[in-house]
Amino acid sequence: MIDILISLIIAGIAGAIAKSLVGLDRGGCIISIVVGFIGAMIGTWLAREFNLPDLIVFNIRGSEYHILWTIIGAVIFTAVLSLITPGKKK
Repeated sequence: MIDILISLIIAGIAGAIAKSLVGLDRGGCIISIVVGFIGAMIGTWLAREFNLPDLIVFNIRGSEYHILWTIIGAVIFTAVLSLITPGKKK
């Protein structure tokens, strides 16, 4: 149960960082968590495909969290998402 909570917190923080870097202001905490989880999948996949080193890794209770690749993957996902979805009309 604690591992799930830690994963949710890390995904939420990574998603919030990605959303603020891209400038996407839609959604709240749940959207940030979803963006963080998808970003973790994208970033980890990219790092493995290109044999990139793990620069920032946290080991918490035996689980490794690749923070840098999670944020990079979340930024990529958020940027693509902001290009696909229509913007707000002012």
